[in-house]
Amino acid sequence: MGALVENSCLLAREALCQRSLEAAQKIPIQDKQVDALYRQIEVDCTNLLNLEAPVTQDLRMVSAFMQMVRDIERIGDYTKSIANSAIKLFPYPEHPCMGEIETMLDRCRSMVALCLRSLTELDSEAGRTIKQKDDAVDDDYDRLYNRLVSTQCSEGPIEPIVLLVLVIRALERIADHATNVGKRVTFVVTGERF
Repeated sequence: MGALVENSCLLAREALCQRSLEAAQKIPIQDKQVDALYRQIEVDCTNLLNLEAPVTQDLRMVSAFMQMVRDIERIGDYTKSIANSAIKLFPYPEHPCMGEIETMLDRCRSMVALCLRSLTELDSEAGRTIKQKDDAVDDDYDRLYNRLVSTQCSEGPIEPIVLLVLVIRALERIADHATNVGKRVTFVVTGERF
């Protein structure tokens, strides 16, 4: 599931930054696979809780995993949103902010990779590192949002501006979900919240 979501992030980058229709069309297919895996993992965790009566630490782990797979599934949903916006942006010339949006997207991809590594290795330090990266993405969002909404409507159609605002919002949410995974891994490993 994580590998599919990580790949969807890469495809979203190709769709948006390289204007790849093929990449954009692959994401909904992968998203259906992610959704199916999410549902199966949720059922498996519920069965584990019902049948095994886990002790405190195991209960903490299973409940955290249920939340983490939901975060990972949501990241996949946001990549699909980016792909949809990318397709609608194809007819328009590239916006001057695209380089900065690409940087923001790459930061998010890095966070997703780090949260998945943190999860698979149960690495609480990697989980904590993600929060620092989230602050940079939040700064990117604020800067780009202000720049995009201050664009004069007389410069051309408003649709590409709206679509790019949707893209940066999706990126900001991807970063938040990756941060949630990192926080939950830290909680599973240490029992501490940060």
